[in-house]
Amino acid sequence: MVTLAEVAQHAGVSASTVSYVLSGKRSISAATRTRVERSIRQLGYHPNAGARALASSRSNIIALMVPLRTDIYVPVMMEIAIAVATAARTHGYDVLFLTGEEGPEAVRRVTGSALADAMILMDVELQDERLPLLRDCGSRPAVLIGLPADTDRLTCVDLDFHATGALCVTHLASLGHRELAVIGEAPAVYERHTGFALRTLDGVRERAGELGVRVLHRPCEAGYAAMAATLSRIFDERPGTSGFIVQNEYAVEPLLTVLRQQGRAVPEDVSVVAVCQEQVAAQASVRLTSVAIPAQEMGRRAVELVVAKLTDDPAPEVALIPPQLTISASSGPVLRGTHREGAP
Repeated sequence: MVTLAEVAQHAGVSASTVSYVLSGKRSISAATRTRVERSIRQLGYHPNAGARALASSRSNIIALMVPLRTDIYVPVMMEIAIAVATAARTHGYDVLFLTGEEGPEAVRRVTGSALADAMILMDVELQDERLPLLRDCGSRPAVLIGLPADTDRLTCVDLDFHATGALCVTHLASLGHRELAVIGEAPAVYERHTGFALRTLDGVRERAGELGVRVLHRPCEAGYAAMAATLSRIFDERPGTSGFIVQNEYAVEPLLTVLRQQGRAVPEDVSVVAVCQEQVAAQASVRLTSVAIPAQEMGRRAVELVVAKLTDDPAPEVALIPPQLTISASSGPVLRGTHREGAP
């Protein structure tokens, strides 16, 4: 491995001059700088990352806080995390993953040390306990992947989940469905007031009210038994339910299986629209009409926003990604004389 001393010898300058060229801490003549930079290229010298960090008071690390909970679909979280890591490398940053459920303590750990230059936070709740700390730690720029209730002085990027819920209702209503059910995330997700889940539900209810469509919302745990119980409850309460909006990847295949076991065909008897990963929609036993989670775009844009904060310090902003509905085999028009008119 080429050393700084070898670069200095090759360029005919002192080691401190090479260091000043690298750090920019002192003015070096254009001729000397050119000579040193030429030697760096010719020898293939790469500055030690730790030394560079000490010289610049930067770690060149972004902390990504991604609590891995059992009630959240982990593949989506990891797809976003990988997108963050990949985008960060293109900007010269590494990523420190903080996966525990530490909440404010994790923020304090980063802001109170030189662990990272900036933070990206996921799994954002409407009244997230981490937010007051973020607003007060100007020395550590932060970006949220998610939307809290109050975005004042915060920079956020997210899918527009409110518009997502409204779009799903609009599609089903346009096909003639007047009785809808939302099969949601596990109950704990709503109990924590997780932003994406509640915003979707708000969008569903608001649009349903505008269109005169009735809606039931039922959270659902993972597994076929939980799905069977949830579906039984829905049809007991609203026998005419003909459209389902699913925001729970763990529930997608159990729903399709239980419907099939009950003799309800998709989309002839009931229609299903999902908010999920593209892969989940494509690989389901019935190809799903769906709004995809733009995980890679969310991760990439979060990195761009946090890097901008580290370099230009722009004003806080909220970047919402418009939802896109892909129509496929799981949704169709209401057919009279089928199970849509009531229980089988």
